Amino acid sequence: MSIRPFRIDIPQEQLDDLAARLAGTRWPDELPGVGWSRGVPVAYLKELAEYWRTAYDWRAQEAAINEHPQFMTTIDGQNIHFLHVRSPEPGARPLILLHGWPGAVTDFLDVIGPLTDPRAHGGDPAGAFHLVIPSLPGFGFSTPLAGPGMTAARMGGLFVRLMADLGYERYGVQGYDTGSWVGPAMARQDPGRIIGVHLNAMIAFPAGIDGELDGLSAADQQRWQRMQDFNDGYLQCNSKRPQTVAYGLHDSPVGQLAWIVEKFKELTLPEDALPEAAVSRDRMLTDVSIYWLTGTAGSAAQVYYEELSAVSWDDTAPERGTAPTGVLVSAHDVTIRPWAERDHAVVHWTELDEGGHFLSMERPGLLIDDVRTFFAKLG
Repeated sequence: MSIRPFRIDIPQEQLDDLAARLAGTRWPDELPGVGWSRGVPVAYLKELAEYWRTAYDWRAQEAAINEHPQFMTTIDGQNIHFLHVRSPEPGARPLILLHGWPGAVTDFLDVIGPLTDPRAHGGDPAGAFHLVIPSLPGFGFSTPLAGPGMTAARMGGLFVRLMADLGYERYGVQGYDTGSWVGPAMARQDPGRIIGVHLNAMIAFPAGIDGELDGLSAADQQRWQRMQDFNDGYLQCNSKRPQTVAYGLHDSPVGQLAWIVEKFKELTLPEDALPEAAVSRDRMLTDVSIYWLTGTAGSAAQVYYEELSAVSWDDTAPERGTAPTGVLVSAHDVTIRPWAERDHAVVHWTELDEGGHFLSMERPGLLIDDVRTFFAKLG
């Protein structure tokens, strides 16, 4: 396998094209007085799009990403882009960080320094990690997607190969959202080398087994109700018609902006605030810009199709993982403990009374602390 250095360098003509498209947006009407209840309000999105066009500085964000060593490789025909940030501490543990949708490697920018060099950030050097942070296949610069069938298990297999080729004999996994599917899949394929798996923003589904709703705690009952009430329109589109959805998102930056910023609004806390109360505008726009500039609206959505539409579901519980697993539940998450313990060998459980879905950006310190605590337990 050839691993080659990589730097992000978006051609200026792409940035000029983005600015021209934003300036020429054809804005829709909206019903009066509906707020966010039917989607992103026009006034809010107009103002955010204008900020993207006139105030947001992609080159500054690009330079910030490029401060970290990046690489590109190809495994089984799939291009994989990744950050590889080694710790100065000789005893650091290797750890792979896995993002979700609609995320990117930039989700983890705020945790890289404290995790790789805790001594420089007022922490214990015993809690240091060497970090590998890949773009999931079909996301960001891990393109083009090699073909259909890129399930979480297949992604996991690619990352198992990546960690082996980087020379890591023993390593940990941390993932959220889509990464919380991929991480356990890695552990099933590489049980001899994976120390443990730390997950946040994960979902454990009911398996249709008699009695599985009995005895749920009050907190789990509330999470189950929120899971049932959640507006899953984006999930239905991504999982059933990802190619059709891609045309609008790939051709209109405002369409891509609305599609993603709605998730930041719905999945962050406080729920009644604008999304930038939880995640800065520039960080959100860097995420949206990566999807736009790499043209990955459609390919990133394919994992939903593979996991939810291209598989058969039955009324049996999934195969239980055996890797020691830590679960971090933010105030927004709907992770139900008995179902998580049914599916995973949970040895560490933390519940927070704050934070939303994008914890590495909303409350990075809480994620860092829990990752350190979990892996310290494993020795």
